[in-house]
Amino acid sequence: MSKKIKLLFKIGYVYHKAAFDPVIELLLDNPQYDVWFSLDMEKKRRFFFDFPYRAHIISEWEQQGYRFTRETRGFDIVIAGDTLRNSADYGVAMLCFLNHGTGIKTILYRNLARVPHDKYQIFVEGRHRVEALARSGRIGKNEVHLIGLPKLDYYFQGRFDDRDSLLRRWGLDPVKKSVLFAPTYKPTCLYEVKDEIFEQTREYNLIIKLHPYSWMGKYAPHRQHRIYERRVKKYPHAVLLPFSEYNIVPYYAVADTLISEASSTVFDFLALRKFGIVYDLPCDRLNHSDGEPLLEIDNRTFLEGAFPHISEPRHIQEAVHLALHPSEEMKQRADAYRDALFYQLDGKAAQRFVEKMESLFHQGGHENVPTME
Repeated sequence: MSKKIKLLFKIGYVYHKAAFDPVIELLLDNPQYDVWFSLDMEKKRRFFFDFPYRAHIISEWEQQGYRFTRETRGFDIVIAGDTLRNSADYGVAMLCFLNHGTGIKTILYRNLARVPHDKYQIFVEGRHRVEALARSGRIGKNEVHLIGLPKLDYYFQGRFDDRDSLLRRWGLDPVKKSVLFAPTYKPTCLYEVKDEIFEQTREYNLIIKLHPYSWMGKYAPHRQHRIYERRVKKYPHAVLLPFSEYNIVPYYAVADTLISEASSTVFDFLALRKFGIVYDLPCDRLNHSDGEPLLEIDNRTFLEGAFPHISEPRHIQEAVHLALHPSEEMKQRADAYRDALFYQLDGKAAQRFVEKMESLFHQGGHENVPTME
């Protein structure tokens, strides 16, 4: 009997797992693999101090057979949703990068620039990402593979088709259309729309899914979730999904439209052949501390002509109506964007990921050989 391939999913944060779920399912069911998980970055900030946080759902995963470890050595393959800060700790394992959140932020390219001596097998969702990585000048020793977006496989496989049941779970009306509000934590529109989004969606279900950082207090203030916790109580047509609801993909399935600004949710929503709404921000002023732009694409032009854009909260209702009744021109523009941004939206991206990963592994010469600076 051949030796099993020892593989580690370096999840980082609980919400990153949604990007891995279809891949995890394939590998857990494969007797060739000895699968382990690492989840060691989850923390909440209180009074300027960060405290380790263990989500309740981790215990559920353990009951399902997930094995968690703090070990880093001895793995043949490591699959991560972000670049590793300490790749030398993982020895000569093959490092596979599967982005936990696609979109228009520059964080992927910045992180690759910080680890120029590492070698990742980078798996991407579409032609745009392949070309953007090449233009970035930050590929280094890494290799890029076009396989699609595993995160959306379950959607395309129809696993979240029970729309009515999910809406009723949160006390919402299955007869109504549903608006998903999914802002990112930075740059964000959540402060601007905090009142109007409730008022202007009264004839719909309003599902609010904040970025996990909006709950954790480390990268964004606790004020972000408290704003919506206070307001949602006054509006029976609205629900604020709790921090424990880590996976947004089922809510993509129930939503008829989405409102966000620079979140990866806008990017993902295009793949579903639905129309979202982009809240425009002054992107020319949005930079990292070193002056590099926060966004790869100005969100005021992203998906222009396909998704409605607004820059003031008072236009929400009008934009929702347009997103629910797109013109033929909008549909054509969306098709063109979708072709550029995504590859084979067929529910089989995870399968392509595993097949390519195995091919690379068995070819040999794949190992990350860390360089000590």
